[in-house]
Amino acid sequence: MYKTVLFDLDGTLLNTIDDLADSANRVCAAHGWPQHTAAEYCYFVGNGIPKLVERFSPADCRSPAQLAATLAEFDKVYGAHMHDKTAPYPGIPTLLARLKAAGVRMAVFSNKADEFARAVVARYFDASLFEIVRGALPDVPTKPAPEGTRALMAALGVKPDGGVLYVGDSNVDVETAHNAGLPCCGVLWGFRTKEELQTAGAEYLAGDAAELERVVLG
Repeated sequence: MYKTVLFDLDGTLLNTIDDLADSANRVCAAHGWPQHTAAEYCYFVGNGIPKLVERFSPADCRSPAQLAATLAEFDKVYGAHMHDKTAPYPGIPTLLARLKAAGVRMAVFSNKADEFARAVVARYFDASLFEIVRGALPDVPTKPAPEGTRALMAALGVKPDGGVLYVGDSNVDVETAHNAGLPCCGVLWGFRTKEELQTAGAEYLAGDAAELERVVLG
């Protein structure tokens, strides 16, 4: 049994891709730039919102000043539309309640901007489920760099050998776990593929919430 579980957010707990894609495409449309499909955005996301903005911006619109302006524009649009279509994945609220009842400690660690991560978690989940909800902060390298994960574990008072599991949906999450000395369970309902998670070296794979529960509780 794992005593502590650190969850990725987008693609793991919440299906946010349509709101992210729609918001990005609104920005693209406003500038006359090419728009992209939700499937393409599944590969644009995962490394934080500044990297998402860079990826959807045309190559000749990526100067530091332009990217900063586009990021501010995206933040405003996404802030207004982040709840249009977003929803928890099937079985996730029940899973979280069951893990909490079993005594599992839980936290969220996302590359999503901290204010957005906190906002969506507060809207869709019981606030008592997670001891800490943390998104990307200006002075902390984004995942898969280990600093943020280590700081989160320090705040929880846990160590890598203390029964901690990281759960996510992409190779970024597997690398995040491994860089912090943790095993990773890759979820198959998210933005990326089973093959990507296997290639990255995920110790476990879960096809639905029930399978994830078995991984955590043993």
